Amino acid sequence: MTDAPGHNPTLAALSASDRIGQAMPFILVPLVVVAGFLAIGSSSSWLTLTVAGLAMGMMIFLMASGLTLVFGLMDVINFGHGAFISVGAFVGVSVLIGFGGWTSAPSLGLNLAAVALAILAAIAVTGVLGWGFERVIVRPVYGQHLHQILVTVGGLIVIEQLIQVVWGPHEIFINRPETLQGAITYAGAALEKYRLLAVALGLMVFVAMRLVLRRTKIGLIVRAGVQNGEMVQALGYRLRLVFIGVFVAGSALAGLGGVMWGLYQGVITAGMGEEMMILVFIVVIIGGLGSVEGAFIGALLVGLSQNYIAFLAPKLALISNIGLMAAILMWRPQGMMPVVKAK
Repeated sequence: MTDAPGHNPTLAALSASDRIGQAMPFILVPLVVVAGFLAIGSSSSWLTLTVAGLAMGMMIFLMASGLTLVFGLMDVINFGHGAFISVGAFVGVSVLIGFGGWTSAPSLGLNLAAVALAILAAIAVTGVLGWGFERVIVRPVYGQHLHQILVTVGGLIVIEQLIQVVWGPHEIFINRPETLQGAITYAGAALEKYRLLAVALGLMVFVAMRLVLRRTKIGLIVRAGVQNGEMVQALGYRLRLVFIGVFVAGSALAGLGGVMWGLYQGVITAGMGEEMMILVFIVVIIGGLGSVEGAFIGALLVGLSQNYIAFLAPKLALISNIGLMAAILMWRPQGMMPVVKAK
């Protein structure tokens, strides 16, 4: 009997071009920021537009992050996601109106407490709504993309009509809490306080999502389910419950984004979520299916490029996002950082 041949597995080193290719999505945002500075020229205007673009990107990320997981993990094209944005905005604004004494007080603590309560209420309501939406509307059409589009669009329309029944058909205008109004001046640039809060909140949510997905068992199951759901089920995990949890979490994040976007715009309507779905899907497609990091980078690219182009060439602002998506897809047809291939 002869001894088995020795086996010393080695990992092939990535080539320089491969390493650059992997790093490129993370380099794009700094490149856009630098390009914006060179094109604008004025440092104060550039700083103002950059903060505005980051704030816009963070709020879009809040709305898109849940959808990218639902799309990637569950293979569900959910146009009804916009309904959760609208419901979250109306619930949050109702809470803020109810705590008018807190929002009008010149106290940062009371103002932030009112915003936090509005966010928690929106998350709770849209999470429950997402659970019901998955059970009643989405579950019967798993694996049927055309039917998913039809029934989720129908669900969106129904929920928009229910919003008008509960809150009325008219726009609701809302003032931001007292201490979050106005701007601070830094290096000659006017930086809106609310936009700074939006940037901070978006970063916190992104870090929290990364920690959950990368450092917890449930995050491991979710990531494994995105890549190979059949293997996860074969190991004994109830992936269906994971699906439901992801759908509820995605709906809750949409509600959070709706509150922040409503305060950002200063007005909310029943159709605001439907209007935002174009940007949300652009971000999901740019980032790649199932990728939270991709959605984060894509949202920042959308926010920054739209603000820079609107300043430099206002007529091109309307097509800037479509142009960005086309350029990214020509470079990487699956998106920047796809976890799963397009189905």
